[in-house]
Amino acid sequence: MTSIEDVAKSLGVSTATVSRALRGLPGVSPSTRSRVEQEAQNLGYVPSSAAAGLASGRTMALGVLLPQIERWYFSAVLEGVDRRLRAAGYDLVLFSLGGSGVNRGRVFHRSILRKRIDGLLVLCLELTDSERSSLLELESPTIVVGGAVEGVRHVGIDDGAAARDAVEHLIGLGHTRIGHLRGGGSFGIDFQVPRIRETAYRRTMADHGLGIRPEWEVFGDFRFKEGLAGALQMLADPGNRPTAVFCSSDEMAFGVLRAAVELGIDVPGELSVIGIDDHEFSDPMGLTTIRQSPVDQGDFAAGILLDELQGQPAADVIPVQPHQLIVRGSTGPVPR
Repeated sequence: MTSIEDVAKSLGVSTATVSRALRGLPGVSPSTRSRVEQEAQNLGYVPSSAAAGLASGRTMALGVLLPQIERWYFSAVLEGVDRRLRAAGYDLVLFSLGGSGVNRGRVFHRSILRKRIDGLLVLCLELTDSERSSLLELESPTIVVGGAVEGVRHVGIDDGAAARDAVEHLIGLGHTRIGHLRGGGSFGIDFQVPRIRETAYRRTMADHGLGIRPEWEVFGDFRFKEGLAGALQMLADPGNRPTAVFCSSDEMAFGVLRAAVELGIDVPGELSVIGIDDHEFSDPMGLTTIRQSPVDQGDFAAGILLDELQGQPAADVIPVQPHQLIVRGSTGPVPR
């Protein structure tokens, strides 16, 4: 097994220099850091997080707290976090509430978090006052990815602007009868996101003088199955259908596309469908969507925490992450 001494000997530098370079610490020139990282990769050297922890007094691990693992957005954020942590020689400790939230008390007990991690990322959770206080009292940096939490720094897109861009795209195609498949409501998941996107949908419609029919606002829980059920309900009456549906997530939009097939509705000839996310299946399914990158969001958030652990000033102002309209085959002009 390759050791840190092997890397140092190969480059003719000290083991301390190799250690500092691989841990991203100051005192190493950019050129030396690059040479060390390249040689470590060539020799197959993997830094020992335990040894680094003994030297720095840290656990060399960051925690990720999320409602459940199986949803696409959460797993994509985890991919980005893991990518950044592995490059820095850090481990990832996962705290999952399992969807039901039954173990929230155990997870939020400060002593558990403090003993195991150097920093914490929280994904899309509505927090109680006591839970928020627990996070703020941690002696390690904390950041939220996804839905914002009051009093905690946040990495994510402008959800209101993303929803507005989606509805504006439909209106620009001539649609005035636009339905909305909304998410949220399960165990506090994404409590801010669905509300913000629904508010943006309603405001954009009002800004254009367009009415909203209650039967065209349907709950879909950000899932395919629930989206399908909601779409079948919304589109059941041929004489009272919208010509377009804005979905607050791509997974719900997939449900609308499936419902259209079952009901014999042509997309986009009779019905236009748009989502938010740019899920990995959106391109092959031809779904028009608002693209965001949860992988990059996870990578970016983890990088902020790692920088602060290495002594850089805390990032109090975090830039909004980008989103982009991606037009595919599921949207078209309003049918005559």
